[in-house]
Amino acid sequence: MSEQYDRKTDNLARMLGVASLGLGAMEIIRPGAVSRLGGVDDSGLARAVMPAFGARELLHAALLLGGRRPASRVWTRVAGDALDLGALGRAIAARDGRRRRRALIAMAAVLGITALDVYTMVRAGRRRSKPGSAQGEHAAVLQAARRDDTLHAAITIDRPREEVYRFWHEFENLPRFMIHLESVETVGDGLSHWRAAGPAGTSVAWDAEVVEDRPGELIAWCAVGGPVNAGGRVRFADAPGGRGTEVRVELSYHPPGGKVGLAVAKLAGEHPEQQVRDDLRRLKQIMEVGQVVRSEGSPEGTRALRQAAQRPAQPTR
Repeated sequence: MSEQYDRKTDNLARMLGVASLGLGAMEIIRPGAVSRLGGVDDSGLARAVMPAFGARELLHAALLLGGRRPASRVWTRVAGDALDLGALGRAIAARDGRRRRRALIAMAAVLGITALDVYTMVRAGRRRSKPGSAQGEHAAVLQAARRDDTLHAAITIDRPREEVYRFWHEFENLPRFMIHLESVETVGDGLSHWRAAGPAGTSVAWDAEVVEDRPGELIAWCAVGGPVNAGGRVRFADAPGGRGTEVRVELSYHPPGGKVGLAVAKLAGEHPEQQVRDDLRRLKQIMEVGQVVRSEGSPEGTRALRQAAQRPAQPTR
């Protein structure tokens, strides 16, 4: 899939929406011409029913052209295709000669369109699974990663558990303490669009889906397609002795380049586990102090690549 949430499938769905718009307009404006062209009938009954089919096509068009994730609504066209095929089947059985030939041609055209609708619907189903299967996908990612590419990190934050949970749950806050993240945009239905800094000044983007959410206790997510294959959980619990909140992160990932890439990243000081620990320290500073504490010795805050260069310094002014 592309960096967008499988934009190819959405563009295909919008194209089908445009087709529905044109066909629906024709069925309403020229019902007799459409019925004759399809070999259905040119009787008064056919001319009366055809606008209803046109209204249905306009509804398909509104659903596919009026939302951000149109591919998820292609199933409505598949249901309409079944009605069209049924009407054409009756026409073929009842007609002969030129009308039957026209009906057969129309049947072939509708079968081709139906195949395209079903193809788009299947792509959309693979792209965005239902909540139950999304949890299964997330569990599979974590299970596969537990062999050697799962990391754990934890920190205690002197703030109430509900407050820390709410801050994390507003995913737009994540780039404030996750230094490699450039942006996170919530798009609805448990989906969010993430963009992170990549190598050599590039950016990497992907979509993630929340697969489990227990207010004040747990947030679990899983990447949906794209170049990132990862999932994670963050747990929130009351720290002993009334010391605030324990935040525990479990992150599974398949690093680019496999173990070789992971070894190179570790030598460069960019090991993912170090990154997450640094991120949690910045989260603690934001929650307790209101900002990331920086100094002349670490002008970008605690970041893995700068560990060797850090030194005692006076706070910046």
